[in-house]
Amino acid sequence: MSRVYNFSAGPAVLPEEVLKEAANEMLDYRGSGMSVMEMSHRSSSFETIIRNAERDLRTLLEIPEDYEVLFLQGGASLQFSMIPMNLMKQRKADYIVTGQWAKKAWKEAEKYGEARVIASSEDRTFSYIPDVSDLPVSEDADYIYICENNTIYGTKFHKLPDTKGKPLVADVSSCFLSEPADITKYGIMYGGVQKNIGPAGVTIVIIRKDLISDDVLSGTPTMMRYKIHTDAKSLYNTPPAYGIYICGKVFRWLLDLGGLPEIQKRNQTKAALLYEYLDNSRLFSGTVKKKDRSLMNVPFVTGKKELDEKFIAEAEKEGLVNLRGHRSVGGMRASIYNAMPYAGVEKLVTFLERFEKENG
Repeated sequence: MSRVYNFSAGPAVLPEEVLKEAANEMLDYRGSGMSVMEMSHRSSSFETIIRNAERDLRTLLEIPEDYEVLFLQGGASLQFSMIPMNLMKQRKADYIVTGQWAKKAWKEAEKYGEARVIASSEDRTFSYIPDVSDLPVSEDADYIYICENNTIYGTKFHKLPDTKGKPLVADVSSCFLSEPADITKYGIMYGGVQKNIGPAGVTIVIIRKDLISDDVLSGTPTMMRYKIHTDAKSLYNTPPAYGIYICGKVFRWLLDLGGLPEIQKRNQTKAALLYEYLDNSRLFSGTVKKKDRSLMNVPFVTGKKELDEKFIAEAEKEGLVNLRGHRSVGGMRASIYNAMPYAGVEKLVTFLERFEKENG
């Protein structure tokens, strides 16, 4: 069977070049006589893999020396707890709620202190990003929290909030490495890699060194302390070794393409093709305020549930898979991450046009 165009929100499409290279090394990684899956995380071979991965990620994002890079487990959801446990010194934090994941992070933070919602777009089903230029930031807030790209709803912060000097903590799971970013604007940037970087099981945390200390909330488990992991260089316990290996290959793939400025251009071109069609369609429509649209996740609807279902079923027969919207909102969603080729979006638009002619 030929490969399909996979529009899944995550786990998601990976570069074919990376998959082929990993397949060639599956049984024998560079003369070691074993797969990376079988390799000790304490071996010199794996130490080279993880250090090269960190080096290439630092190059891609131009990460300064005063930031640590961690390869952890537990998904973005574990960070919902880990962040307040490590950062909530004054037991106060401010949250901007622009989707389900930010809302879940806020609810988790409430277990550890006073977590205030200082802006939200829930009033219109998270279909826009609220004005974050002059927020009522708490004077004693330990940090400000956002989910930068909202996978379910297809929105993106195109301008970061004015945190009035407080550290910004951002979940970037679904826009990680999709465009250049100024790391110095963040206290913590983190995300699960399964949407745009690698296989499920790895969480990358980029954290400013001054936010790392032994001064954590009482009762914080050892495995939930950033300092434990930074001191051990992400090797305190057995890491998600094979996932890190694939991430490293994706970092290399991005560098070979020309880095984040080049992948941003590609992403903008793909998204423009799809949004232009949706904006001019008589049958399909996007669900997000134009200025807040994501380059990565594009939700759309026909307005009729039965027609949405017909579209999803017929698209799958064409090799356009995983276009069903999140169960909480319905409709359709095309996730067009870095590894989705332009040809995939082109084929989707061609099918949209045909479906509209036949059903419009």
